Amino acid sequence: MNMNHSDDRRDQMDNETSDLSKARLRAWLQILKVSRKIEGELREKMRIEFGSTLPRFDVLAALYRERDGMRMSELSKSLMVSNGNVTGIVDRLVGEGMLVRVPVENDRRASIVRLTEAGEKDFAERALVHEGWVSELFSDLSASDADGLIRILRTISHHNEAPHD
Repeated sequence: MNMNHSDDRRDQMDNETSDLSKARLRAWLQILKVSRKIEGELREKMRIEFGSTLPRFDVLAALYRERDGMRMSELSKSLMVSNGNVTGIVDRLVGEGMLVRVPVENDRRASIVRLTEAGEKDFAERALVHEGWVSELFSDLSASDADGLIRILRTISHHNEAPHD
């Protein structure tokens, strides 16, 4: 009888672990689904409203936050993409007068990329419109709901930044 009780308890624990695992999987799938839907809508709005792309907006946003500019490697890292992905966008933005490349002292191969005055103005206008779009997409969330969602996502993010054995 003791053996059966132990086996029953183990089965119950396995079921609880399996249920938790399945719930986490459903949560992941929902995050992925919602993220893709929102990103798709923002991409389309960016294309229609500004004749532009979300990656271009992301480059401008990263440089807007770093007013002194960034090395290409820093920019790529902040956007979590390869240098090659960023280079073409930066080249086009430099050509349009939105960005400028500034040589790095003592390193002829490196340059700092930063927004021009025109780039700052252009981004600031787009950022206001973008914020409105995001607010509309999240309009069903109260401020408290949004704060709770941020806390949950930060918990997940911090857990996955920690070194794992």
